[in-house]
Amino acid sequence: MVAAENTDRFDRDVVIIGGCGRVGLPLGIALASRGRSVTLYDINATAVETVNSGQLPFTEDGAADLLAAAVADGSLKATVDPASVASAETLVVIVGTPVDEHLNPDLGAVPRALERCVEHLRDGQLVVLRSTVHPGVTALTERLLQRHGLDIDVAFCPERIAEGYAMTELFTLPQIVSARGDRAIERASEFFSVLTTNIVTLIPEEAELAKLYTNTWRYMKFATANQFWMMANDAGLDFERIRHAIRYDYPRAADLPGPGFAAGPCLLKDTMQLAAFNNNNFVLGHTAMLINEGLPLYLVARLEQQFDLSKMTVGVLGMAFKGGSDDPRESLAYKLRKILMLKANETLCSDPYIVDERFTPLEEVLERADLLVIAAPHPEYRDLETDKPVADMWGIAGRGMKV
Repeated sequence: MVAAENTDRFDRDVVIIGGCGRVGLPLGIALASRGRSVTLYDINATAVETVNSGQLPFTEDGAADLLAAAVADGSLKATVDPASVASAETLVVIVGTPVDEHLNPDLGAVPRALERCVEHLRDGQLVVLRSTVHPGVTALTERLLQRHGLDIDVAFCPERIAEGYAMTELFTLPQIVSARGDRAIERASEFFSVLTTNIVTLIPEEAELAKLYTNTWRYMKFATANQFWMMANDAGLDFERIRHAIRYDYPRAADLPGPGFAAGPCLLKDTMQLAAFNNNNFVLGHTAMLINEGLPLYLVARLEQQFDLSKMTVGVLGMAFKGGSDDPRESLAYKLRKILMLKANETLCSDPYIVDERFTPLEEVLERADLLVIAAPHPEYRDLETDKPVADMWGIAGRGMKV
């Protein structure tokens, strides 16, 4: 069901706005793998060129072969042309929704993305917002399209995938679908049914909060684990032994995560968006921020108690925001690096997935460093063989978690 008579002139199934990013591209690949024709509209010309060559611009398990096949058969293509949005009945908007330097949400990110191509939008289209947004942005988008005199349905259908697992989770996780009316709900549900038939419907404001709650809940759980680890660590005890004991055959504690840097482009940002929504009256969220963002400072302070860092070369292993990833966005490893540059005689950084001219090969770090700090639990560091002291809050090196 569509809202206008001219939809028979659409020659593509979907255009993804912001389609060459870490959320948009896996969605496009997944849709193409299920027989849909997909256009990725993106302002990043380099990423567009990379995708059109059949290559992934970042690491995503299981996506490389599917992308190459989709580009080869024409079911997926990328472009920098904003006029491309006129070619499909369904538009999916996936753009970054950052907070500013004062940790206030940027309400204009999604509207700006649509404004760039609004002259090419057509009556009868369905606009699906997939970015995490501050509550009210769906309504803001609806008013924007109405001001331009467009008869377009709007739905908010948040992504909930974990980076690196998109090609599994897009097909297995339930999809939240929200919209203002039954027609838009029906159209959005039909669109996502090619990936999953497990659909959960809400009104937009409920769905906007649901996504923020999801990421904030994870952020607070990580903060709890980090506080527990610091408590045990200060007492000279190995938190992993304690954690194992309380989780062992005990389902009510099974979701207690291990300690580590809680970072990346979503968790802190969305916790602060939720705080802003509640007039900054969010003690739990702000406390979680202080704990998680303060972890690099705590780690260095513990090292200073044991070592004279001013006379040492410190090697930081892993600069991505999580293990096995090539994504450095908002990684607390860079905060750790800055602190160590002020404290240590020399600081060396290494990462097997991130290309950065400032980084040093792992072999050289292991040779030159007096002290090693594992900042991202990459599998390459599992059971690390070295006679140097290793600070490893993750426990991946097989030496326990005490620092």
